Amino acid sequence: MRTEPDQPSPHPLSHYRGEFPIFQTKIYLNSCSLGALSTRVERRVAEYLGMWHTRGASAWYDVWWEALDELRGSYAAVIGADPSEIALHASVSTATSVLASSIDYNRRPKVVTTSLDFPTVAYQWLVKQSAGVEVVVVESPDGISVPVQAIADAVDDRTALVATSHVFFTTGAIQDITAVAEIAHARGALCFVDAYQSVGQIPVDVHRTGVDFLCAGGLKWLLGGPGIVFLYVRRDLARQLVPTVSGWFASERQFDFDPHRIDWHSDARRFEQGTPSLAAVFAQLGGLEIIHEIGVPAVREVVRDLTEDLIARAAEAGLQPKVASCPEGRAAIVMIPDGDPRMRVRRLAEADIIADARPGHVRLSPFFYNIKEDNVAAIQILKS
Repeated sequence: MRTEPDQPSPHPLSHYRGEFPIFQTKIYLNSCSLGALSTRVERRVAEYLGMWHTRGASAWYDVWWEALDELRGSYAAVIGADPSEIALHASVSTATSVLASSIDYNRRPKVVTTSLDFPTVAYQWLVKQSAGVEVVVVESPDGISVPVQAIADAVDDRTALVATSHVFFTTGAIQDITAVAEIAHARGALCFVDAYQSVGQIPVDVHRTGVDFLCAGGLKWLLGGPGIVFLYVRRDLARQLVPTVSGWFASERQFDFDPHRIDWHSDARRFEQGTPSLAAVFAQLGGLEIIHEIGVPAVREVVRDLTEDLIARAAEAGLQPKVASCPEGRAAIVMIPDGDPRMRVRRLAEADIIADARPGHVRLSPFFYNIKEDNVAAIQILKS
């Protein structure tokens, strides 16, 4: 069993570490796969289970329904949006499938994405190739990031959408999504951003960036676990676009149970589908409570310091971390090249250090509940 160091290196948020029980026995450096479970999330899920136990379905009509509105508002606050611009979903896959169904590809059949984006982003449009959609994948010249100019060169007057990431899951490189949105809009295209690896650890303001659509959720940096995400849809587009993939939550009169017509919500809720997982909703409310209490800018300051410390220690150990060239372009994802990353991750696990493997790399991802001693322990194992 692992024990805490006698004199851990403090930072302004290190006192939150005690809210995450996993640190009693483990070093957790895998937040980019799954955020650590907090006691607040446990309490919120227990609250939901208690209502299910004592009230059953009657809780739907006040507490549970209000929790959905609370979550839309909480998501909106973390990205600078209005609650009316937020749709709830079970996964980025379902959210992007609804989004993809709402776009007219007749005059603009082209969708531009990149080779470093999570495959879900490309899959939504690759499956539409038989219907005439053209998918252009912009390659990365260095395997770390994609030059904005390369995206600009791929976008033309036939482009319907630029779909890419804020932070590349493959390298942790931060993309300039404001510039990407400007490129798309200059040619009359729309811009979708997969922000699953940024929202919660990097400040995001959707109105300032000018993006049209953005997705993120609880699984990673928002500390809410799997099964709940949001789709931001710019207010005017939420009134204009009509999805062809839908569900009963998209109807403004859903409790009329009318199978003859659908009366769309006039806001982003028209992009919703079916009944959300309430356990996931309550878990996410618990995670967001912590994020709002700290503030994402404060999270970013601490995490940037931990990330730079980890990179420096890895480089000093000769591990040649594969990261963006400048600190301003790095999120809290550090890729360590390795010939057998799965074996190396097992070796870390034997030392009670939780990390993850990606092709050719061990992936480490510190968050505000980590301390520098966590970095030291992980690098010692990887170096040995």
